[in-house]
This record gives sequence, structure tokens and C-alpha cells, in this order.
Amino acid sequence: MGGCLSSNRRRNAENANSSLNGSRPSSASTRKNHPLCHEVIRWKSDVPLTEGQLRSKRDEFWDTAPAFEGSKEIWDALRAAAVALEVMDYELAQAILDGAGISVPHGFLTECYDELGTRYQVPVYCLSYPINIVKEGSGRDSPSKVTEYIADGKEIVLKIRLSHNCYDIKLTLLTTDTIAVAKKKLSLKEGTDPSIQRWFFGGKLLGDKVRIDEIKILPFYVIQVIINPEQEK
Repeated sequence: MGGCLSSNRRRNAENANSSLNGSRPSSASTRKNHPLCHEVIRWKSDVPLTEGQLRSKRDEFWDTAPAFEGSKEIWDALRAAAVALEVMDYELAQAILDGAGISVPHGFLTECYDELGTRYQVPVYCLSYPINIVKEGSGRDSPSKVTEYIADGKEIVLKIRLSHNCYDIKLTLLTTDTIAVAKKKLSLKEGTDPSIQRWFFGGKLLGDKVRIDEIKILPFYVIQVIINPEQEK
């Protein structure tokens, strides 16, 4: 009798453990990976920001996020995916996530997980512009800021490729011009408002404060300018 009871106890314990293990699978095996949503997140900033301020805020986040938690490689992949999403290249963004083994349960980068189950959260200000963004060059800036550049720079002719018409044009700039100044010069030449221009070189988004001589553009290389009219609202 005692042996039967002992066997029953063991059997019950094994069944309980089996049931417990079955009811608590690892989070990585049950978390669903939703395809990226093809829509722009709309949000409003508590404090209205200019494009330059928003870019600085984004740079600060991407530069400091890897120091707190998670893998730098995953953060780099998320940053590249966010840049792709900004120009609405959803296919590229999805390929970056898939290649890095990043799952997105809700279809947005606001909540992501790597293959080990580590959680990553990208703030909304890194993913889209606020609806109340302050447009630079819309009368809020002083004339000195609009035309600001250092006059002793070396003149350089850059080849610019525009996304909305796939045309290549030549734009004369100074090596000491910032990207913000370059956007204004392109606006005078092509009529494209600076607020809807996104400048890329070597796959990297160029911030407004970056100077032309800091980019180190090689001969025959092209600067990609994404024109996004939807930002002009």
C-alpha cells in the first residue's frame, strides 16, 4: 500500500510539473511577430519643437540608449529601421528587423523584442514628426539665422538626386555651409520647401547642423534628397 501511495505521489508530481511547464512556455516562443504597420504615428508634442530641436532630441536618444540596456547591434538595427520608415520604405525597414531577429508584436517600433526576449522601446518622437512641429524658415527665424553660413568656405559643386522626380541636379555650396543652409539653397533653386527635405549620404541621414566639409563627400558620389510633401501640412 505504501509503495502504491508513493508511486501515485510521484506520478501526480510529474503530472503537475508537466502541466506547469506546459502552461508557462517561454515568452519568446509565444510572442507574436506582427508585420510593420504601414501608417505614420500621429502625435502632439507637449512643447512645440522645430525640426532642428527634434533631430537633436532623436540623436541624443540613439546615442545614449545602448548604454542603458540591450544590445548595441539591435539598437543600431532599430535606428536604421526608423530611418527607413521615415522615408516610408517599409520593405527595407521590415528586412532590417527580420535580419536582426527583432519581433514587433504590435506592428510599431514603440515596443520590440530581440531573440533573447529583451524588450526595446523606441519613443514616438524618433518615428514621426509631431503634428504641431514648428517649421523653420516660416517667419519665426531671424534673417541672420536663415542665411547663416561662414563666408570663408571653399566653393564645391555637389550632385543631388531628388526622390520625387529622380532627377540629378548640381548645387553649388560652400564647404562651411550646414545642411540647413544647403536645404535653403536647394529650395531657391528647385522650389522645394526645406521642411520637406531629408538629406542622406552613404545611407545616413544628415542633420541640419552638419557642415558640408564634415560629410567628406568623395568625387562622383551622390547625395540623396528625399522629398516628402506630406510633412508640408
